[in-house]
Amino acid sequence: MKEKLMLSVNALSGKVIIITGGGTGLGRSMAEACLHLGAQVIIASRKIEVLEKTAQELSTSTGGQVLPIACDVRNYEEIEQLLAASIANFGKVDALLNNAAGNFISPTERLTHKGFDVVVDIVLKGTYNCTLALGKYWIENKIQGNILSIVTTYASTGSGYVVPSACAKAGVIALTRSLAVEWAKYGIRTNAIAPGPFPTEGAWSRLFPGEVAKMFDPKYKIPLKRFGEHYELANLATYLISDFSAYMTGEIVTIDGGEWLKGAGEFNMLDIIKPEQWDELEKIVRSSRKSS
Repeated sequence: MKEKLMLSVNALSGKVIIITGGGTGLGRSMAEACLHLGAQVIIASRKIEVLEKTAQELSTSTGGQVLPIACDVRNYEEIEQLLAASIANFGKVDALLNNAAGNFISPTERLTHKGFDVVVDIVLKGTYNCTLALGKYWIENKIQGNILSIVTTYASTGSGYVVPSACAKAGVIALTRSLAVEWAKYGIRTNAIAPGPFPTEGAWSRLFPGEVAKMFDPKYKIPLKRFGEHYELANLATYLISDFSAYMTGEIVTIDGGEWLKGAGEFNMLDIIKPEQWDELEKIVRSSRKSS
């Protein structure tokens, strides 16, 4: 990944960053990028064995300092313990990357209230727990902190079959924009990224399980006709965490290959029409004009 990073070496030097959900998938990729750029990183999730393995691998590959801490973001006391351990090891925390998430596809009427709670508690409650704990710490210690949250494009539009996720991510967007104004006086910035499809082993199998993956090609919905590469998201995340984006706050940045826009445009599905079919359609339009 190092050779594909946008920022120069040491662009994040001196920064201490907590990344929730940092042991696997996109969280791991963003952690790796931060380490390559000189940051010290705390990766947190519920499975300490996964975190310790990832920390060892990332430390070896980047030469950076990685601290694995088991933490359930749904529990505020565990967030406070995470913060205390991070400060004890690195002396401070400069940035929070809210990446922990949970999601699966289901008709909403098939969900139990507990199934709904699982997603909302991890995504929304977990994000505001971490945000509140870090915000209080930064304000009390007069530190100009930085919060970056991972949301989704359908948080703005809504989406069937992932309703708990849509509700929770919409709440994270509201949190991001609200605190961008309220906490600006403390020098705290809050931004978010809305990624399109960036395949990861765990999330991908839950969203496109078994036969579902064979029924349609998700790339068809993307004008660029490909999925995102992890380093592309990592480049955007490290920029928003860095001081180079110091004038940005309250922004939700989409990186999805044009997928959201294609779905929003009423006639965008017409790209399936072939040139010779357009010729026929043009003849029909012309003949209808003459007869009118």
